[in-house]
Amino acid sequence: MKNQSQNPFSSGGKAMNVAPLSLVKLLSCLFFFVFGLTFGIILCFNYKSFSFNLLVTNRHFSIFTSSTMTTTSNTSSNNNNREFLEPPNVIMHDMNDQELLWKASMIPRIQEFPFKRRPKIAFMFLIRGPVLLAPLWELFFKGHEGLYSIYVHSDPSFNESEPQGSVFHGRRIPSKKVEWGQVNMIEAERRLLANALLDFSNQHFVLLSESCIPLYNFSTIYSYLTNSTQNFVEAYDLAGPVGRGRYSHLMLPVIKLDQWRKGSQWFEMDRDLAIEVIADNIYFPVFQNYCNGSCYADEHYLPTFVSMKFGGKNSNRSLTWVDWSKGGPHPAKFIRTDVTPEFLEKLRSGNSCEYNGKKTNVCFLFARKFTLNALDRLLRFAPIVMHFNM
Repeated sequence: MKNQSQNPFSSGGKAMNVAPLSLVKLLSCLFFFVFGLTFGIILCFNYKSFSFNLLVTNRHFSIFTSSTMTTTSNTSSNNNNREFLEPPNVIMHDMNDQELLWKASMIPRIQEFPFKRRPKIAFMFLIRGPVLLAPLWELFFKGHEGLYSIYVHSDPSFNESEPQGSVFHGRRIPSKKVEWGQVNMIEAERRLLANALLDFSNQHFVLLSESCIPLYNFSTIYSYLTNSTQNFVEAYDLAGPVGRGRYSHLMLPVIKLDQWRKGSQWFEMDRDLAIEVIADNIYFPVFQNYCNGSCYADEHYLPTFVSMKFGGKNSNRSLTWVDWSKGGPHPAKFIRTDVTPEFLEKLRSGNSCEYNGKKTNVCFLFARKFTLNALDRLLRFAPIVMHFNM
């Protein structure tokens, strides 16, 4: 009975204690609700352009504001555009040939450039190992930064690199094995062109070997090439076994015998022709399939292709002097004792040709084949004869 008389009193006491606690909680919730609502209204009025985005990645929550995302997007876009318009100094990439040729064949429809640029000449070296006459070329390029680009295609087995500070350092493109007289030599030339075309500032393209030398200073060669109205791909019709005799009737109907041409592989061409060469999927496959054995693709593909499709803008001559007077499958080599001021002057001005419709004695800008032991004399005479110090 005693317990029963106390139960109502005890229950009432508990109810009286609980009520104030519930009220406190209710007021707290109301306070936070009003505070949150007020903060939200103020935020909406004062930061209309400010929004939150919830990103769930790998079970983690991240909050981004619209301003942050816009800044990030703009920064990323600017970096991508800059990389697209101005390729980085490092030219190694993981594209295969098909991807490279496709990307390099793109042509802007708008002629005006959206960035400041100066037309550059791409000097493309097709070599086996190192650039043997690099010190001479270093002297040639010195002081003309921004007006040239260098690309080197060497044998994949060659893994040495040029020293830091050399104009050839880091200029080796992804390369494949090349065999003398085989069609893969043309593949290498197209690979060089495609890599050089990725830089929109490159407007002229010169193919060189490890034994080539410049016969004039950079300023003279730059002016000669950039002011020329023609390309320089040697092409001529030659009867006999080393000319028309190398033609295969399996090339019909794409290439006919009277369209077959021969010439030096050492060329200079402008950007328009370079794009046509790397984009050619009609004539080059014919050479890949049927120009083998005694048919040397490097002596016939470009002369034939250019003559058939772009002959009106071609000079039909090469800018690289070579001595074939001794006969045989290879031109003459020049050693140390062959290099004299008189010999170099003869190469520079001892010929006659046509340039932009006028006669000139400046017909060759480069010459080959010079050996490594001729380098010391070349370096000695370059400032005097070729005016490399100008």
